[in-house]
Amino acid sequence: MSSNTQQTNLRRFMKRKPVKVLSVCSGKGGVGKTNVACNVAIALGNRGRNTCLLDADLSLANVDVLLGLQPRFNLSHVVNGEADLPSTILRGPGNIRIVPASSGNFCMTELPAAGQAGIIQAFSELSSQPDVMVVDTAAGISPKVARFVQAGQHPIVVVCDEPAALTDAYALIKVFSQNYGISRFQIVTNQSRRSRDGRELFRKLSRVTDTYLDVVLRHLGDVPRDDYLVKAVQEQRAVVDVYPKSASGTAFRELAASIDALPAAREASGGIEFFLERLLMAQQASRGKVA
Repeated sequence: MSSNTQQTNLRRFMKRKPVKVLSVCSGKGGVGKTNVACNVAIALGNRGRNTCLLDADLSLANVDVLLGLQPRFNLSHVVNGEADLPSTILRGPGNIRIVPASSGNFCMTELPAAGQAGIIQAFSELSSQPDVMVVDTAAGISPKVARFVQAGQHPIVVVCDEPAALTDAYALIKVFSQNYGISRFQIVTNQSRRSRDGRELFRKLSRVTDTYLDVVLRHLGDVPRDDYLVKAVQEQRAVVDVYPKSASGTAFRELAASIDALPAAREASGGIEFFLERLLMAQQASRGKVA
């Protein structure tokens, strides 16, 4: 990319409105991470926020499955020139836009330069830029997951009250803080039997991180164990959409209100393509370390 092109892109980015990027992650699978990402995105949409949900679980993409959607195209088709980005976008409850990923054969962080530039260009040309971008990452602590978390502003770690889930959440926070410079984490406790169980789980986690790590944790909210949530999953619907007055539906609305209070990008170039630029910069930095 020439210097003139870079300067033109920079001027365009400077005009973009800030976008709030939330990277939803977890130390292990099975803690309800994707459910949290989907329901939070829809709750934000119901609050009138222009919300985009990006499925970044690039090996086992399942946002579309959870919400009962059948995408014809996904980001891999955009990269291959088989479809434009608007053709991949699905409309979900709360009028949110969903960008599906393919399972197993596509990874944005491994694209060559031409593919990277094409993805950024495609997002920058969306007719309506989102207020909030919710990124559903894969579970675990792989470099690919870390880059998505590093590129966003607000890592949201989902954890439930199981020994393995707690241990893996601590491992994620440790690796991301020590290896990727991420120092602030929003914690969502999930599947709690009682609200005080969620608060106690957060205290367990924060006691360990306070002792051994230089990080700041905030308890963003708690989602209770709820039969209506299980029923919604079986129906391939979001609980906040189909059972909004349930205990879990109420909890997701409260989470959305807490997220609304979080700041958007402070950087001048805070548009959606800024998130993607940071993602690619993280990839390049990682390769530099390996070299």
